[in-house]
Amino acid sequence: MLAFKLALRNLLGAGLRTWLNVIVLSFSFIVIIWTKGLLEGWDRQAKHDMISWEIAGGQYWHHLFDPYDPFTLTDSHGTVPQQFAGQSGDTSIAPVLITQGTIYPQGRMQSVIIKGIDPDQNVIELPTSALSAGEGEIPAIIGEGMATSTGLKKGDNVILRWRDRNGTFDASEITIASVFKTTVPTVDVGQVWLPLEKLQEMMLMPGEATILITGKDMSSAPVLDDWIYKTREDLLSDVEMIIKSKSAIGIIIWGIMLLMAMLAVFDTQVLSIFRRQKEIGTYVAMGMTRGQVVGLFTLEGAMHSVLAALVGAVYGIPLLMTQSARGVAIPLNSSDFGISMAERLYPVYSLGLIAGTVLTVFIVTSIVSYWPARKIAKMNPTEALRGRIQ
Repeated sequence: MLAFKLALRNLLGAGLRTWLNVIVLSFSFIVIIWTKGLLEGWDRQAKHDMISWEIAGGQYWHHLFDPYDPFTLTDSHGTVPQQFAGQSGDTSIAPVLITQGTIYPQGRMQSVIIKGIDPDQNVIELPTSALSAGEGEIPAIIGEGMATSTGLKKGDNVILRWRDRNGTFDASEITIASVFKTTVPTVDVGQVWLPLEKLQEMMLMPGEATILITGKDMSSAPVLDDWIYKTREDLLSDVEMIIKSKSAIGIIIWGIMLLMAMLAVFDTQVLSIFRRQKEIGTYVAMGMTRGQVVGLFTLEGAMHSVLAALVGAVYGIPLLMTQSARGVAIPLNSSDFGISMAERLYPVYSLGLIAGTVLTVFIVTSIVSYWPARKIAKMNPTEALRGRIQ
């Protein structure tokens, strides 16, 4: 307790030098917590949106389906398994038939992925109710990203060309029944959604699908011939990899901020030991061991992080709470990243994140403070009282 009071008095007695170090260190606290919180918020938001709009409980893939190889779409389709037949209108299953096609908006040619889904499905948030249409009409829905790239809007008609299972090309006019807004580019960019039965009729594939989106997580999914079950974790693995790569950039930022703060603390400790030689000699002459004096100076340096945490809390808590409530505007389009990213990201600051950051900075500050303080152990008390280093 005596060492703590003495260290605190020495820090406050240093005046402006102490507070400059504390402010720099508190800024490092806030930047580290904000960066990590932003990535955590992005991670949660991306996973939530992908589950809501695309993944749901999980998916069965036709064994020939490869989302990274469009040439597999010709053969990657099969009859919906008997145990799932007739369930596409409830919350249990949502079959999706996928094929390639071409549209001709405003006289231009653009390749698209055509996806058929039941208008009555309730498994994912895709607004498929707009796909209900009258006799002879082919309704379609597209995302805002697709609408922007093609110049199409609700009510427009456009020619769609496709190739059926026999390899015969066919074309028809479709009507854009709705333009939906989503943060998930994998259900938007370059895609046109049609009624499942209509697409099956166009492709000469009655009762067939490419993937089956399940309404709930099947921890013990039944094994089906020609179908491979993908869990949420499997389908979110790409997001996890991208978030981890972004976290690596965050670590670099944290390292730079910590380096700046630790350099200030290190310089302060070196200067303090150089200027306070008589004080050090007095401590030893009064009976303090060299280890106790080293501990005192180490404690002084470590207390910079404690004061920084208090100062950072004064302006950091309101700032971070405002960011968490209002979010951070992202000027880039989510399709540029290829994963779910909303126009605004809402950081998430957990108690573990804050406590871990404070503990990490405290430990690093203590180490940086101890390093120059080791020189005290080599001082001769008599020479120190004279203000000379041995």
